Amino acid sequence: MLQQILRDMYIDPDLLAELNEEQKQILFYKMREEQIRRWTQWDANLNKEESKMRIKAKFQHNNSKHIQWLSDSDGDVWVWIMGEGKGDKSYEQISEELMAEKARQQAQKEAEEQWKQKEAEIEKKFRDVMAKEKARIVAEKWKEEIEDRKAAKLMEKKFQEELKKIEEEERRRGEEQIRQREEIRAKELYLSLKIAQQHSQPNENEDVEWQKQLCKSKAADEERKCKARRARAEYHRLSLRAIQKGKVAGLSNLFQISSLNIRNESSQENTKISPNVKSKVPIVKLWERPPRPTSKDVIVRWFKEEQIPRRAGLEKTTGMVAPWFHGIISREAAEELLMNKPEGSFLVRVSEKIWGYALSYRQQTGFKHFLVDASGDFYSFLGVDPNKHATLTDLIDFHKEEVITSSGAELLVEPCGQVINPPDYIILF
Repeated sequence: MLQQILRDMYIDPDLLAELNEEQKQILFYKMREEQIRRWTQWDANLNKEESKMRIKAKFQHNNSKHIQWLSDSDGDVWVWIMGEGKGDKSYEQISEELMAEKARQQAQKEAEEQWKQKEAEIEKKFRDVMAKEKARIVAEKWKEEIEDRKAAKLMEKKFQEELKKIEEEERRRGEEQIRQREEIRAKELYLSLKIAQQHSQPNENEDVEWQKQLCKSKAADEERKCKARRARAEYHRLSLRAIQKGKVAGLSNLFQISSLNIRNESSQENTKISPNVKSKVPIVKLWERPPRPTSKDVIVRWFKEEQIPRRAGLEKTTGMVAPWFHGIISREAAEELLMNKPEGSFLVRVSEKIWGYALSYRQQTGFKHFLVDASGDFYSFLGVDPNKHATLTDLIDFHKEEVITSSGAELLVEPCGQVINPPDYIILF
């Protein structure tokens, strides 16, 4: 299962929630090592491809497209650095000019909008006044003689000229006001841009804060490296210890013989051979296990067809159910059973998250839960203990003498048995 996680570089969130912090750290290190290995392989392949492309480019036609760099008087590639050339403006001068131009354009745009509104107000005002005055003159002179109408027209023309002069004068004053507002607005925008630029530049306090964060980050990286070194040392220690004790080996002969007998019996029941026909190849119907448990019924079937032949949860000498073995119970139920137990008490329950088990352990400050992977031919802890054990009982017996992790010093001391009758594993057997 760990190999599958490293291959897919993905772990199911429900499965991740079952791991404790130390298991998560070790899993993170292993995934990080796999990422580095893949990146190194990718980089090596990329270098090979680039070398092939360079060799291929040497033999291309002379008329093919290419790039030629300009050279300076020394024969090196000509490079121009802004601000260092003769006659170049400094960065501060360019920045000041850009900000001033940006402020001027913004103020001009706002002034144009204001002038449009002002001009529309002036036109409407004098258009209304002119209409009213014209209506008044027409009403007064309508009844007069034709000769008097000429005088009325002259009076109207004179009034229009005076009104136009007043309108032009008001337009001039309006333009002067808009221009003054534009200058004031340009200065305000320039000052706001200047203040924003000063705030965006890092000050000494921010630099000190950044240095503190950098130190914390380096300290955290060093701590992770130390945990990784301890995890590797723990891995080698447990491996050597297990090899010395001879408790880590291939599958037991008992399991191999039992599984072979069960398959032979199943094939004989599912195959009928006629006496007049020669022997045929027996058809064996194997159960296709889902990628992960989907229901309790599927877990029960898996346990009966795969785990009972491997004597999972049974004692070696008596063949009875081990006192530490429990059925399909939740994490909360396991913690409730271990609540009043002393430190070192433990139980093993059938997991609903993976094809395997969960070892619940009582420590001084609370509880720990370790997943036991049983999806392959061996039993091993997921993440912490790399050793593979032939049976579940071998794994438990091994850690009665050897701690699970050096940092936690979890030693299996006292099994936590059943408190109800019938026991919670009754549906499994």
